[in-house]
Amino acid sequence: MAAPVVAVVGGGQLARMMAPAATALGLHLRVLVEDAVSSAAQVVVDAPVGEAGDPVAVERLVSGAAVLTFEHEHVPNALLTELGRRGVPVHPGPDALVHAQDKIVMRTRLTALGVPCPRWAALDSAADLDRFLDAAPGERAAVVKTARGGYDGKGVRVVRDAAEAADWFSAAAAGTGAPLLAEELVPFTRELAVLVARTPSGEVRTWPVVESVQRDGVCAEVTAPAPGLDPATAAEADRIGRTVAEGLGVTGVLAVELFELPDGGLLVNELAMRPHNSGHWTIDGAVTSQFEQHLRAVLDLPLGATEARAPWTVMVNVLGSARESLTDALPLIDPQVKVHLYGKAVRPGRKLGHVTVTGDDLTAVRERARVAAALIRGEEETA
Repeated sequence: MAAPVVAVVGGGQLARMMAPAATALGLHLRVLVEDAVSSAAQVVVDAPVGEAGDPVAVERLVSGAAVLTFEHEHVPNALLTELGRRGVPVHPGPDALVHAQDKIVMRTRLTALGVPCPRWAALDSAADLDRFLDAAPGERAAVVKTARGGYDGKGVRVVRDAAEAADWFSAAAAGTGAPLLAEELVPFTRELAVLVARTPSGEVRTWPVVESVQRDGVCAEVTAPAPGLDPATAAEADRIGRTVAEGLGVTGVLAVELFELPDGGLLVNELAMRPHNSGHWTIDGAVTSQFEQHLRAVLDLPLGATEARAPWTVMVNVLGSARESLTDALPLIDPQVKVHLYGKAVRPGRKLGHVTVTGDDLTAVRERARVAAALIRGEEETA
């Protein structure tokens, strides 16, 4: 019998990492890639080239598919709505996905659901931002974000005066830029993330809450479970993740990024409705990886177990490298380290891959992972 076809928009590393899981489950993965040498195109046989916003390319992608899903949120919502109207299963659906596409829509809905968020406001003018800054409880500072299109630190600025966002206001007024919102500059102690999977029929599973470390707005390191996390805080993070998934009607994998406050409280920072960097540790460190779980969820199959396989798992991203060929580092790396390279051309700061280490001793696990990532970056002298 023919295998179910899972159509995926986006040809980056997330679609690439869906491929082994699809193969194991006996599924046919079809990925709409940006170009023929993209990360996913190198490993997926059925990889038509096209743009995410091209209706003709997306129509061809979904022909005969059991479901349409995504590895990024930058897909026209109107196109997805039309596909759903015609009976194409789209997961997550456009009514859910819009909350990951538009931060103002997301903040509005989370606030209505009673989910804890930073103080925030939509901005129509520089005067709105000045009023928001004037109301800051401590330092006169705020985080200004573009409501659409931002990722990995792009579309985010910390400002102390409205003039620092003048170009964004001008672009928004001219219709060439996205609407803006302001959020309080949260004095958090660390960043956490909870990963949730939900099926169309309503089954929900979560993985252990993790700690993430960001550098220049990009995830650099993840530790699972979050070290020293109070069980009550972990339970609250889990509750928030489930509330968001169910309240927004998310299907597939959802990542909820959180700020942990000095008093142990939590605030939701960002959402991603797809496999996420904070969940890469699950490939080697959990019974079911986020990639297998996403495929199970969007096909409405029973979800897999999410327990950790070891007391500790540390994932370190490889961000940029001095090497021309990353595989030159492989003979140097500790055999206990799992290496995942994305087939990308080297550029400064670019996500080129990640390494994962599991074990009983957190200090040793973390050191092995950091050394391996440094070796792939060509930093033997510091490794």
